[in-house]
Amino acid sequence: MDTGNHSSVTEFILEGLTDQPGLQLPLFFLFLMIYMVSMVNNLGLVILIRISSQLHVPMYYFLSNLSFIDLCYSSVIIPKMLVNFMSEKNFTSFPECMVQLFFFCFFGINDSYMLTAMAYDRYVAICNPLLYTVTMSHRVCFLLVTGVYIMGAVGASIHTSFISSRSFCGTNVIHHYFCDILPLLNISCSRDYTKELSVMILVGFNVFACAVAIFISYAFILPSILRIHSAEGRSKAFSTCSSHLAAVGVFYGSIIFMYFKPSTSDTVQEKVASVFYTTVIPMLNPLIYSLRNKDVKESIKKVLKGGIVPRSV
Repeated sequence: MDTGNHSSVTEFILEGLTDQPGLQLPLFFLFLMIYMVSMVNNLGLVILIRISSQLHVPMYYFLSNLSFIDLCYSSVIIPKMLVNFMSEKNFTSFPECMVQLFFFCFFGINDSYMLTAMAYDRYVAICNPLLYTVTMSHRVCFLLVTGVYIMGAVGASIHTSFISSRSFCGTNVIHHYFCDILPLLNISCSRDYTKELSVMILVGFNVFACAVAIFISYAFILPSILRIHSAEGRSKAFSTCSSHLAAVGVFYGSIIFMYFKPSTSDTVQEKVASVFYTTVIPMLNPLIYSLRNKDVKESIKKVLKGGIVPRSV
């Protein structure tokens, strides 16, 4: 089987989120609002963590990286989507499509592993509080975050190189609103099911390895929280953990539905699931962490009152 990139297709047409003309303008303003809220909240959280000395701890170091990833993640998808809402034909060139696919995979994988690093941080903080400062040193945190980005780069490179080596000699209509792995495979005319299985195993590894690691962390965290004698201590621990679990649940729920659904699943349902993890979750994450986190809320109040003096981390 020919696996070289002898594609006769030089550009694709994105089907878009809907084919109803009357919905294009309302959806444009809806996703424009989502993008603006996502940008303001994520960028604001990154800046707040940077300038607020009380947030210069590992948990917020990971959170600032998660917000940066979410900011970039939504920027890979939404601007192109907004342009497509206002265009009659949603064209995207082959190279542009592959670039979007790479960064979509890169930031998506980063998101998954960053949530795992945050679960490990909570495990150390709650289960081994006396060793927390030593275990979660600046060097360890830096290495964990670096590892997250390396995993994202490796995974995105594998996925993109596999898709870009497929031939697209038939239809050039992608039944989706951005360049994703499964919609591109569905229109490829050089299917290699062995390699496709390997790609899906990699997707499964990235999802389930992180999910299992998070589950194991919380299997130790929850009993430790229940053993905390102080009601205030239990409340604070539950608050930070529930915020993280809410973000994890929405992210992995939509990912699993998209990539591990039955083959007969409706395309509309696929698009709705992907909207959650590409646009809604990057908007919700900073809200989840700021609204349910006492330290963040106090830092916001100090910023509004002009009471924070910037200090380098």
